[in-house]
Amino acid sequence: MAIDSGCGMDVVGMAPAAALFHSLADPVRLSIVRRLAEGEARVVDLTRALGLAQSTVSKHLGCLRGCKLVDFRAEGRQSFYFLAAPELLDLLRSAERLLAVTDRAVALCPTYGVDGTAEPGACGPVTA
Repeated sequence: MAIDSGCGMDVVGMAPAAALFHSLADPVRLSIVRRLAEGEARVVDLTRALGLAQSTVSKHLGCLRGCKLVDFRAEGRQSFYFLAAPELLDLLRSAERLLAVTDRAVALCPTYGVDGTAEPGACGPVTA
């Protein structure tokens, strides 16, 4: 599936791209991804770095693993999580540039803005 500027886009064909962005739409998941961009980490490392409960971090790691954005390697009884798709870093860099170009106007969006009125999305498949 390619996202391009072609005129023949159908909404159903965009569902995988929408699911990708949905998987990153939660601030906790995005924070985990940003931390893992610095290098692999254990759940305990992520809970300390993000100030979150272990159950919260584990739940979001499960979501990111289900999307195949994050994976882990076992070492003894410990699991070390890492970004499974290095292309994700390119996406995050592009998002940073887009936010700068739009002067972060998306943060003021009445539907998805950060004013606290938008409902956080649950991780799951996007249906058309």
